[in-house]
Amino acid sequence: MRVLLLFLTAACLCAQMPSRVATGYDSIQAARLKADLTFLSSDALEGRRSLERGSEVAIQWIASEFAKAGLTPLSGDSFLQPVPLIEYQADRTRTSLVIQHGGQSETYHAPDAIGNFPAEVTVAGPVVFAGFGITAPELGYDDYAGIDVKGKVVLIFNHEPQETDASSIFNGKGNTRYANNYAKVLNAQRHGAVAVLTTADPNHLSPGPGGSAQQPAQGQGRGQQQTPRIPNEALAEGGTTIPSFAISAKLAAGLFAAAGKTPAEVQTSIDTKPSPMSFAVPNTRVELHPVVTERRQANSYNVAGLLEGSDPALKAETIVFSGHFDHNGIGPDGTFHGADDNGSGTVGVVELARAFALNPAKPRRSILFIVFAAEERGLLGSHYYVSHPLRPLETTSAEINFDMIGRNEAPTGRGAPQADISPDTSNELGLIGTHYSPDYRTVVERANQAIGLKLNYKWDLDSTQQVLFRSDQYPFLLHDIPAVWWFTGFHPDYHQVTDTVEKINLEKMTKILKLAYLCGFDFADSPKPPRFQAKATQAGMPVSH
Repeated sequence: MRVLLLFLTAACLCAQMPSRVATGYDSIQAARLKADLTFLSSDALEGRRSLERGSEVAIQWIASEFAKAGLTPLSGDSFLQPVPLIEYQADRTRTSLVIQHGGQSETYHAPDAIGNFPAEVTVAGPVVFAGFGITAPELGYDDYAGIDVKGKVVLIFNHEPQETDASSIFNGKGNTRYANNYAKVLNAQRHGAVAVLTTADPNHLSPGPGGSAQQPAQGQGRGQQQTPRIPNEALAEGGTTIPSFAISAKLAAGLFAAAGKTPAEVQTSIDTKPSPMSFAVPNTRVELHPVVTERRQANSYNVAGLLEGSDPALKAETIVFSGHFDHNGIGPDGTFHGADDNGSGTVGVVELARAFALNPAKPRRSILFIVFAAEERGLLGSHYYVSHPLRPLETTSAEINFDMIGRNEAPTGRGAPQADISPDTSNELGLIGTHYSPDYRTVVERANQAIGLKLNYKWDLDSTQQVLFRSDQYPFLLHDIPAVWWFTGFHPDYHQVTDTVEKINLEKMTKILKLAYLCGFDFADSPKPPRFQAKATQAGMPVSH
């Protein structure tokens, strides 16, 4: 009887599938996903580390598949958008921070002062404390209001105000798009600062990835759990251009003391209102001296192809499907295969390109399929894209980003505590960032009635993993674009050599891509695309659906 019911349910869902989208929908097949993923995660691709041979093979394979699907190249006649990168090793022993106060000067090195910057420069200026380094007009909060930081070194706390307050305007106990240090350095840069010092917010309770000792912004990505030491990478253009140093609580306390304050008292005052408490540190000057031991510049590539929309007017608008192809190369224990991270997302974008191209009916808006470079090194390909877009960002209406869509969430046994994990995650999909677009969430939930996945929104309510800004949807979110990370969660093989193809849940991955196909078609074809809501709202949002 159970088998009969399952058959009848499947038959009913097929009967409900509109003929206009059925051809592409039916073309998404687990067997092809497995074949593609077996190739991408094989030893032959050597872990697809950025700027190494394996990643170059992946780039050429993706471009070839886009060409075979009939997509249109956007970089002249090429599917490749060059991403200029600087690969470097910071010299921690020689990198230094000099603090001058009154007539005295003292020099500090790691672990008190840790700097990652791709150039050897000397940067100096007076110090200004700028709270959490956040400018959020929609929340009525600006740490830079009433202070001048031009030509100065800005000192900021990690994280956000009121992070333990469930009713906080900063997304309760979750994260907003402002919590990330990369975004904070960009903000300081826009205000004219010459450098940034980041330090632990003293009232922070639970350090997560990069938590109370968050690393400087130039090297931020999703962490390298148990991987070999890999050189840092930074954008040669299109990213941050000023150095940032992470400083110890001891050094920060000394800078606050020079102004007659303590970090804990200042943070408490900010959290109470919340309201900025920015100030200049009197008679104090800082010099930053980043030193590198190795440095080379080379190009990686974003791989991008376009399916032009069918409507003469609306085809100027763009829906984005994205993922990243790079992983962590080869280490002492073997190849970091990266089947889930992010072979799954890469083959997902390619499979959807085929499905949309194969479908006779084309949606009204255009669809950009793009697989980004150097995500593991700090979302570098996607940060470069938003500063050098191949389609105007102001007419980019939504993004579906795939990163790890092939496994079942399970405890990793390491790192920050994971949010509550369901007893059975074999049919579960996490959606990260829909609190910035309830319209987006509505479309997904409506389409999911034909798919039957369990949708989970828990990551938007949790800040310990800082998931909101750990994948390639984040740079789009900074530009007011409804951008959501589709994610099946962490597992014990995350960033391990054991992330291999035989562990992929192909049935679930196929369902996820079918759901994404329906949602992407809806976004691209409906009279109005999903709206971006700058003031993220959690009120009444279920943990799962």
